[in-house]
This record gives sequence, C-alpha cells and structure tokens, in this order.
Amino acid sequence: MRKKILLLGSGELGKELVIALQRLGQYIIAVDNYKNAPAMQVSQEFEVIDMLDGKELDRIVAKHKPDYIVPEVESIRTERFYDYETQGTIIIPSAKAVNFTMNRKAIRDLAAKELGVKTAKYKYATSLKQLQDAVKKIGIPCVVKPLMSSSGKGQSTIKTKEDILKAWNYAITGSRGDLQEIIIEEFIQFDYEITLLTLTQNNGNTLYCPPIGHRQESGDYQESWQPKDMDNSILMKAQKIASIVTNSLGGNGIWGVEFFVKKNEIYFSELSPRPHDTGMVTLAGTQNFSEFELHARAILGIPVNEITLMKNGASAVILANKKNDFFPTFTGLEDAVKIKNTDFKIFGKPTTHLNRRMAVSLAYGDEKVEILINKAKKVANAIKIDG
Repeated sequence: MRKKILLLGSGELGKELVIALQRLGQYIIAVDNYKNAPAMQVSQEFEVIDMLDGKELDRIVAKHKPDYIVPEVESIRTERFYDYETQGTIIIPSAKAVNFTMNRKAIRDLAAKELGVKTAKYKYATSLKQLQDAVKKIGIPCVVKPLMSSSGKGQSTIKTKEDILKAWNYAITGSRGDLQEIIIEEFIQFDYEITLLTLTQNNGNTLYCPPIGHRQESGDYQESWQPKDMDNSILMKAQKIASIVTNSLGGNGIWGVEFFVKKNEIYFSELSPRPHDTGMVTLAGTQNFSEFELHARAILGIPVNEITLMKNGASAVILANKKNDFFPTFTGLEDAVKIKNTDFKIFGKPTTHLNRRMAVSLAYGDEKVEILINKAKKVANAIKIDG
C-alpha cells in the first residue's frame, strides 16, 4: 500500500505530517521555495521551486507522478489541481477544497452566501479607496486581512481613521501569492475563539476532536489548549457548521475550522484543509491520535473509529527575536526540562527573522488547562534562540 505523496509546503506542520505518513510506510517528496525546510529534513526526496509558477508545478508533478498531492501552504498555483485531479492524482482533501480555502474570499462567500452560515460582516477591497469605503460601512474597529496569507501575516485591526493607510500597506505587503485584494471584517467582541479539528473520511464517518482554545496576537496563535471548556449546545452548533462546510467542499483529511463564540452565538471565521497550527497541542498526547496522525490516516483511507481525549494539554510558541541567515542554536534546554510533564519540539528551520515561529513548547496532564498554559509558557521562556 505504499504511495508516493507530493507535499507542497514543508514547514513545521508538514514535517510532523511526513513523520506520521512514514510511520505508515509512505514515500514523501517535500516541496518548498527554500532549501532545508523542516519537512525536507525527514522526507525521502525534496524539490525547491516557486509553487506559484504553474509550469514548475506541472514539471515536478510530471517528474514524480505522485499518487497524492498534499498542500500545506497557501502560496500555490492551486487552479492546476483541477487538471491533476482529472488526470487521476488524488488532491487532499480535494481540488475544490484547496482552491476555496486557500482564498478567504472564496471560502467566506461559500459559507455566508451559499451555505447560510453565520459570519462577521465583511467587504472586499482592491484599492485604498475601496478600503476607506468599506470601513465606513463596516464601522470602526474592524479587521483587515489579505485574501491569501497565513500565520497572521498582513492582518491588523483598524481602531482609528489614521490606521487605514497603514492597514492597507501591511495587508498588501503580507499577502501570499500575487493577489492584491483584502477582506475587511466586522470586529466581533467575542468571549473566546476555538479551533474545531474535523476529520472527514472516505467511509463517511466524520469525527471531531475535543475543541481547542487559543490566544492570538495580530492573527498568529501564541498559546493553545485542549480541551476548551464550552457549553455543549454551542459545541454541537460548531460541529454542525463544520460538517456543512466540509461536506460542501468534499474530500478526506483533517480540517482546522475556526469559530468565534459570543454569548450563545457562534460565528464561522476561517477554515484550513490541513493540520492547524493551534492543533500542535495534540503533540502533547492529548488525544489517541495527533492531528498529523489523523490526517495521514484519512489520506490513506485507514479508518479512525473514534477520537478520544487522553489528557489535558497546552502549547506555547517559541519565537525568534532577530534575523539570522544560518541554522540557529537553542539554549536553555536543560532548564526547560526541569518543569514536570512538559516537552518541546524544535522545528529545524534554517534561518530566523523577527517573531518567526521556531519551536513549540508543550505541557500535559490532569491539571486544569490554565495551569498547563502557564507551564508551557515557562518552558517557552526558558528556551533562547541564538544567532
């Protein structure tokens, strides 16, 4: 049952997925636009290309003839996937899913207009003037994001009229790919936000991981914890929405579905058709399968009968504080391991820049998640990144 899998995007999430797939006997070609990306370090082969170059993408697909193509990032010429799918290559989760979810406009319009899912009010803009008009209609404060980005790049909150120009420039600069369009969203004073990892399988049995709470800064997660204590009726609403959206997109795999919760209302926010960064908390052994193991099994059609919470857990990011053009060194590991029931994962990224995510700390056990979050943050603070 060994398959050849082309992984498009080779960051920390891709690295963990490669490990999970190899433990199931698979052959991986990791692709990214720079050498020594984390997933390349553990894959059988690798390619370095600009994935926004359709001809280059066609070339490596023709060269390797993969059974599966698994995207891990947004900046890919995803419209090519429809042709690959027609030619018999399986796109994970599907060509439609990847094309819709890699672009905030497509997935938001699908959810709000076609499926009738509750979202924040929103507008689009392709110029500063359109942004100014949208802000007048949406109101201040509001959130501005590129249509294509990840890890909070290009995202900011407009709090005064003076922020509009800055938000436009930041969004366009932070956009992945060649799309010069942004989304402006109503700022919801939510009580909390969650990631609901949703597993779709070819046997039709959709499963949900225990909800993951998280805290973000500028759109990028800082800590996550599992489970997030929430009202069961709200959780069931989230599961229903996740099912509606993923069913409309089709395919098998793990989906990171994000929601805002305000009182008894739940708002669909975003969706990723792949393992989610907040889901790295599952590396702490919180579940019987990590999100990467779940994704690997769904890709290969290996049934997962149930997802069980094994223990509470928390994660915290470890960020670089400066630019470095060579593999960084990590210190403080001896101090970090002194904190009971904790761990850390260093990603192996070859270079650093300010606030680049380089590692994650983990805490686990029967303690309340608030205690575990503090433990994970202590581990993160103990580890230093040197140039």
